[in-house]
Amino acid sequence: MTPLELGIILLAVLIVTLALGMPVGVGMILVGGLGFVELANWQALFGFLRDSTYSRLSSYSLSVIPLFLLMGEFATHSGFSRALYRAANAWMGHWRGGLAIASIGGCAGFGAICGSSVATAATMARVALPEMRRYGYSGALATGSLAAGGTLGILIPPSIVLLIYAILVEQSIGALFLAAFLPGILATVLYMITVAIVVRFDPEAGPAGARADWRERIASLQGVWPVVVIFLVVILGIYFGWFTPTEGAAIGAFTTGALAFITRGIDFRGFLDVLLSTAKTSAACYLILIGAEVYGAFLARSELPFRAAELVQSTALAPMAVIVAILLIYLILGCVMDALSMILLTVPVFFPIVVQLDIGMTPDQIAIWFGILALMVVEVGLITPPMGLNVFVINSLAEDVPITQSFKGIVPFLMSDFVRITLVVLYPGLCLWLPGMW
Repeated sequence: MTPLELGIILLAVLIVTLALGMPVGVGMILVGGLGFVELANWQALFGFLRDSTYSRLSSYSLSVIPLFLLMGEFATHSGFSRALYRAANAWMGHWRGGLAIASIGGCAGFGAICGSSVATAATMARVALPEMRRYGYSGALATGSLAAGGTLGILIPPSIVLLIYAILVEQSIGALFLAAFLPGILATVLYMITVAIVVRFDPEAGPAGARADWRERIASLQGVWPVVVIFLVVILGIYFGWFTPTEGAAIGAFTTGALAFITRGIDFRGFLDVLLSTAKTSAACYLILIGAEVYGAFLARSELPFRAAELVQSTALAPMAVIVAILLIYLILGCVMDALSMILLTVPVFFPIVVQLDIGMTPDQIAIWFGILALMVVEVGLITPPMGLNVFVINSLAEDVPITQSFKGIVPFLMSDFVRITLVVLYPGLCLWLPGMW
């Protein structure tokens, strides 16, 4: 068996094992390690693990991951989600479908300080779902809007998945955060328009809520200012070079924690829970990175990424056709795999292909543009059947809504996602304009 054949076979094995539920890091270490041994020997593998584990985990840039995770945990436990939803509801809740629109707005705001899709979806659902059901919203619209809104957690910076991508392709974290900003705003607006269209054709799906007076609307903004301040300090600080992404993450985590204590959204026991949860998630992320290192080394020895790039170059396919084909593969994988698994599994294979395409951009611009595209398509995977992790999370909180209704409610938002992806494919400036000003 040639190294290339072994690479293809073990890639298929890894996809199957991850789809069956094996932890990402464990699957990559096992499959990549076995392939590495087959192409070299056990001694070479142990030597690689000894050296690469230290060099990877001792990197200063990796400290940004637990810091942003800590910031997200503080945000999740602090009650900021309730304040965001109340403010959005006060301003938009009296419209038809207004509570669903407010939920999407709340998800966007919470995602700006959380960075996790599932956490954003679950946290906002606990606040918004009872209100929507109380006002008679259909189960499809209530759960569908929250599941879709939750995906904004990995698109609007800071995003943990985007952090991992930046580390894998050795790109600026700050530039990628800026690149995700406009697509994140576009996603939020298109989701809100989608709700408006749904309730226009089916007014009973989203009845209008109570109208708040101007005093209530202004008062509702008082609970929003911490989120705005944290987001602006972190993102603008990185943008203007006041501090590095790691320093920005530290400032964001400290500020979020301090505000959580000041507003009494968290106590000492909650603080310990936050630290424990952050430690567990960080350890899982580092295990995944070690797995990606082992699997990447095996792929390099198998020459699969380079052969794939040569194959694409030898075909007559237009560069954009190659991009579309890769995005379709992401959509298919999204039906059975989670977001981080897809990024770690596919970037080592697809990235060498994409950066060599002649599409009128520099390699750095291609890396940023492709990263945002991959992130958006991965995001779609969070709401597509049969995996649809966000849909299952929301549906578990809405016990009276059949899962089929939840997936039915997600269909209009999937159409919105396809429109947004098409726009970013055709107009790369949507994600390259802000990094270009950096």
